[in-house]
Amino acid sequence: MKAFHLFLLMLVLSFEAIAQKKEVKLNNNPIGVFDSGTGGLTVLEAMLTLDAFNNVTGKPGADGKLDFAGEYYQYLADQANMPYGNYAAEQKTDLLKEHILKNMNFFLQQTFVTKEKENWMPQKKLSVKMIILACNTATAYALPEVKKFSQSVSDVTFPVIGVIEAGSKAALDYQKKQQGTIGVFATAGTVASNGYPLTLQAMAKSYGMNNLSIVSQGGVGLAESIDRDWSYYIDTAKTPRKGYKGPSYKNENYPIDTALLEMYRFNKSYNQLLCEYDDKGICTDVQINEPANYVRYHLVSLLEKMRYNKVASPMNTLILGCTHYPYMKDTIQKVLVELYNYQKNGNYRYRNVLANHVQLIDPAVETAKAAYVVLHQQQLKNTLLSNKNTDLSNQFFIAIPNTSLAEVSLQSDGWFTYQYKYSRVAGAKKQYVQYVPFDTNNISLATYDRFKKVLPHVYKKLSGAVIGLK
Repeated sequence: MKAFHLFLLMLVLSFEAIAQKKEVKLNNNPIGVFDSGTGGLTVLEAMLTLDAFNNVTGKPGADGKLDFAGEYYQYLADQANMPYGNYAAEQKTDLLKEHILKNMNFFLQQTFVTKEKENWMPQKKLSVKMIILACNTATAYALPEVKKFSQSVSDVTFPVIGVIEAGSKAALDYQKKQQGTIGVFATAGTVASNGYPLTLQAMAKSYGMNNLSIVSQGGVGLAESIDRDWSYYIDTAKTPRKGYKGPSYKNENYPIDTALLEMYRFNKSYNQLLCEYDDKGICTDVQINEPANYVRYHLVSLLEKMRYNKVASPMNTLILGCTHYPYMKDTIQKVLVELYNYQKNGNYRYRNVLANHVQLIDPAVETAKAAYVVLHQQQLKNTLLSNKNTDLSNQFFIAIPNTSLAEVSLQSDGWFTYQYKYSRVAGAKKQYVQYVPFDTNNISLATYDRFKKVLPHVYKKLSGAVIGLK
């Protein structure tokens, strides 16, 4: 803890010079959007399409004009250090907070790097005027620290918006219409933090609501598979492999129950479920190797937990408590319908714990609304080009391993090994990553294709910023 506090002090002191610039105006600087991976792009998509306010008065109510018109963005994905959800399980939340603060530091710097041959070449960028923590785990574990950090540069007005309160508000708004059990589907780290239940219970008092029923499920492997983390998903894998960290028959923490195979309904085609066979051809273990199968595993696990605990009120609200999960929104809704209708011998297995309609809560829109309110109240709107149609320069950055560190240990895909990633300690004062622009090497073309389908407005910005995209 002392090492972490020393590091926090070091960061605060490093911005003393910035804080002394009393008359710095950042209205025309970009908005920073941060996530551990690419899931936070769902929040950016919501910001790009939001029309929920009158842009003159700032009051709620659509006016036919995009609320963030004239704004532009810096997006940062801490891909090298993700998944964030595992730091709690590895008892490394101090290290996680350190990573997050280093990322905030990057947002306020005015340089990034590109690699030319074997040399890192500095390039210019602007600092941001506000930060959206579009990452549930980062919000759960480090929002207070990030806000303290932001206060060290308060003379330049540096607001921070987190996603958990926004998602909780939307869930409670739906509960006012029809009360039931609220499900929280998030990373294991976010669930371990208890961030959503605590926020929901605190906010429920202002709604006059008592005795909330809340259940949580840590979606180990889902966000990671969406971002193609080697430990959870390899699209070219044809057989089980060492180094796999997801659910399996042999995983004591996240076991695949053979008695529930009929309920999971895993898709086995195209190596989406990998079997380990004995000499008699019997499948003795399995590995999940596709995002939709992770969805199936975790939703069945959640409902089985509710059945075991005899939760009285059926789940009618499900918070997608990880910004990656909206990518799978259609799949999640489809699987919930399948499970509601699942029956055996004339008996419906899950209707006592699952409503016939489950409202999926995507915190992205509520987060975008919260960001607009702050932008308006603190008079941070872009004034230089807010009335022009010019598309300002959006930048998309990703953290990649700093291979100049002699100690670094990499997987075959070029990212940190699991052991190296979680064996590091806070306070080491090492530059573990380099911040570089998105390209078609550090993010796969298949991932860009998903953006194109699910996040068309973000993809348009990406196509203008990433070489090789159209």
